[in-house]
Amino acid sequence: MNQEAIGIFDSGLGGLSAVREIIKTLPHENIIYFGDTGRVPYGSKSRETISKYAVQDARFLKNMGVKFIVAACGTVSSVAPDLTDELGVPYTGVVYPTCFSAINATKNGKIGVIGTSATIASHSYKKRIQAKHPEFEIYEQDCPLFVPLVENGMTDPDDEIVRLIVKRYLQKFKDAGVDTVILGCTHYPLLKRAIGQEVGEDVILIDSGKETALYTAKVLEEKGLLNDSKKQGNARFYVSDTPADFEKFAGIFLKRNISELVTQINIEEY
Repeated sequence: MNQEAIGIFDSGLGGLSAVREIIKTLPHENIIYFGDTGRVPYGSKSRETISKYAVQDARFLKNMGVKFIVAACGTVSSVAPDLTDELGVPYTGVVYPTCFSAINATKNGKIGVIGTSATIASHSYKKRIQAKHPEFEIYEQDCPLFVPLVENGMTDPDDEIVRLIVKRYLQKFKDAGVDTVILGCTHYPLLKRAIGQEVGEDVILIDSGKETALYTAKVLEEKGLLNDSKKQGNARFYVSDTPADFEKFAGIFLKRNISELVTQINIEEY
């Protein structure tokens, strides 16, 4: 079983930030990624719809025989129920490992959280952090234009449109004096340079993809599920819409050609 793949899903491209970090952290693991490109974005949809999509996405991955499933989507992690019992496969979202890292990082107890509208409306990061530290001040901001920017390849911090949008969303964090910002959507690390320039170099940015990769490694080790192969792992990609745009941007983000590795599926079958 150890050589079975890690399954990762997201509404589109954003979960590739988790893929990239998992490859760095666990280079011998095989990966199966599903990007629900035909139904992106999730962040503006109802709780019921998001939960339905999450179940379908996870069922597809389970059908592929994965040993562990990662919901590399802040919206799903915040809104959908934990799917561990239903799947019969170890499962994690991104909220817990990201909050744990932010709690350890902050010095002044002022933490900013950015995410999709659904994520921010759920207050998932705020609730989890304040359950441990009720004295912490949590500032939340939804950023509905960030996912379209990323999905359209607009991530250059010198792009005037990018700069103006980032400034509009993050000014409140600067005014509040936060010292830590949670990137509560796995799309957002693609805008990390622009976000960092806006909030300043002294503010720590918590990358949900990176923290989830580290947590995945911890869980796999604890459960005896680490791949014992010494070979570089392989990755396969599945999407619910035409692969062309996904192949283009995923190839740039992962720094390799994945055009022969992407397959379109009908997610409604699951």
